Amino acid sequence: MTQKNYRYYDFIVVAFVTVLLCSNLIGAGKVATIELPLLGEVVFGAGVLFFPISYFFGDILTEVYGYAHDRRAVWCGFAALLFAAIMSSIVLALPAATGDYNTALQSGLEIVFGNTWRIVAGSMLAFWSGSLVNAFVLAKIKIWTEGRHLWMRTIGSTAVGELVDSSLFYLIAFYGIWPIEQVLMVATAQYILKTSWEVLATPLTYAVVNFLKRQENEDYYDTSTNFTPFKTSL
Repeated sequence: MTQKNYRYYDFIVVAFVTVLLCSNLIGAGKVATIELPLLGEVVFGAGVLFFPISYFFGDILTEVYGYAHDRRAVWCGFAALLFAAIMSSIVLALPAATGDYNTALQSGLEIVFGNTWRIVAGSMLAFWSGSLVNAFVLAKIKIWTEGRHLWMRTIGSTAVGELVDSSLFYLIAFYGIWPIEQVLMVATAQYILKTSWEVLATPLTYAVVNFLKRQENEDYYDTSTNFTPFKTSL
């Protein structure tokens, strides 16, 4: 079957992968704190600012182009994260040149990029699983609602996908290192923050989805899709 050529799909995939890399290379190096109603002081990794954007792109890809196109984008993101993790390990393992500046720089790079194997594995597995669950739920709700109530499927799919994402990451990365109460508290706070971003982004989601559907002349329904996550073909 001849594949349809889309005008904006490649650009969205590039933006999606860029956000993922930023979340791991920039967001992972910063721990911030904010005061929230009812929750009080919440400590979170700055990567939480990036991951909801990746779900925003995931929702758009599935809603407009279908599950298979989003699945391909997720695999592209997974490959990019894997490559970045391998190259970060190699760069950090290289001996630093002599001199106070290079010694201090090496120490700083190790702090920012020297994640443990558990954090790297947890981040990648959580992203892959959560993103594909998000796409699956959105595609199924779209069929069930016959394309109505876009807000229901974007928020609902993100709520499920982020639940998988946050649960896997914190259990893999920190179980047995942090007290279980702390793991649950931080994971819950991250989940609330990430899902809240999707709710706030709903008007933007409507605008972008409607624009792309008009420009691409596409509004895909996954009625006969093979939903296996272990494919990269369309």
